[in-house]
Amino acid sequence: MPFVPHTEADVQAMLKAIGAASIEELFDEIPASLRIGELAGVPAGLSEMEVSRLMRQRAALDGVPTCFAGAGAYDHHIPAAVWAIVTRGEFYSAYTPYQAEASQGTLQLIYEYQTAMTRLTGMDVSNASMYDGASAMAEAVLMAERSRKKGGARCVVVPKSVHPAYRKVLRSIVGTQKIDVLEIDFDGGTGKVDPAQLARLELPDFTALVIPQPNYFGVLEDVDALTDWAHARNALTIAVVNPVALALFKPPSEWGVAGADIVCGDGQPLGVPMSSGGPYFGFLCCKQDLVRNLPGRIVGRTTDLDGKPGFALTLQAREQHIRRAKATSNICTNQGLLVTAATIHMAMIGAEGLRRVAIQSASNTRLLRDALCGIDGVQQLFSGAFFHEVAVRIGRSATAVISELAEHNLLAGVALSADYEGMDDVLLVCATECRNSEDIERFADALRACLRR
Repeated sequence: MPFVPHTEADVQAMLKAIGAASIEELFDEIPASLRIGELAGVPAGLSEMEVSRLMRQRAALDGVPTCFAGAGAYDHHIPAAVWAIVTRGEFYSAYTPYQAEASQGTLQLIYEYQTAMTRLTGMDVSNASMYDGASAMAEAVLMAERSRKKGGARCVVVPKSVHPAYRKVLRSIVGTQKIDVLEIDFDGGTGKVDPAQLARLELPDFTALVIPQPNYFGVLEDVDALTDWAHARNALTIAVVNPVALALFKPPSEWGVAGADIVCGDGQPLGVPMSSGGPYFGFLCCKQDLVRNLPGRIVGRTTDLDGKPGFALTLQAREQHIRRAKATSNICTNQGLLVTAATIHMAMIGAEGLRRVAIQSASNTRLLRDALCGIDGVQQLFSGAFFHEVAVRIGRSATAVISELAEHNLLAGVALSADYEGMDDVLLVCATECRNSEDIERFADALRACLRR
């Protein structure tokens, strides 16, 4: 909203209507000892012109670097028509779909989104999105625990090749519900979980195994073997996937003999720009027999009394509804605007367009790998097959290199040292369809010169 709509007269009229003498009186239940008084660190108010100028200055600080970083946020091309449509008033300001008779447009869009996600993942059901991929994975674990007919094992197995931020969010959310997170190592040579080594581990009873595809390093996991291994131990499988990769690889529903049980991930690659760190949206899909434990809302298609097609909420196990304290989830949400963008994005480029994006991204990353590994002292870290991200060892502090190349307007990747021991000189780089041979050559030349210094 570009302006504050309430004048002082409006405020006084509203206070009078509710019987309060002042705004302070609305908060009189807060003890004085908890109030901080004046906000000394907050500057004085600015005019609209001054605020606009300040925000332009702040936005310019981000710059427009050529991006070779990924790790969960990807610089994909977004057709101009996507956000031109999303920011139309009927989409931009629409929110609640609770009144079906007044929300057919919003409900139809959510229905279309659910249809697209079930086709992409191969699953039976999709909800209407979560906060982000990390919270979606945490909700998938909680969902798996609820789905155990005789009670969950209160334990989930998670490879360390899953995104570090996802694992941190998972611990924060499920730890309060006394669910153990058992992390297992990946193979140091391939960068993925070795099913043979996994079979030799003596693990306690667990409810679910999380399987990333591709994993945090961009490496492709042996999803068939991992899925069958978990099912043989009467555990569910939770697939954490990149939606663009699904346009190229087989869907989680076809993993192993029986397929994955729950699929989640972040929808940012589907029409959502990298906007100074967010917002994103998470997706969550599952098999039909788990639908009652799926958090969020589900929209269904029906017909009205005149036989015309219509849409309505068919499942909404949310805290603000009748279930309240017994709700399936107390954090699930519908990131409506971003879901709108993703739905329009998928509809606009279609299945073949998404497949071409995946192929071009994978191809560009191989060109990037070859260019970087052609530099003396740079080598690929893992031998496993990868998608559009690859880890390279550069022989120098990755953090320092990232800082130095930023001065050349290059976002040179992600340093792995903060989350993985022994990887101080490892750089995780990514190339989407937006990069070209000139970009890659410029990056390689800048890195070569940096390493020489």
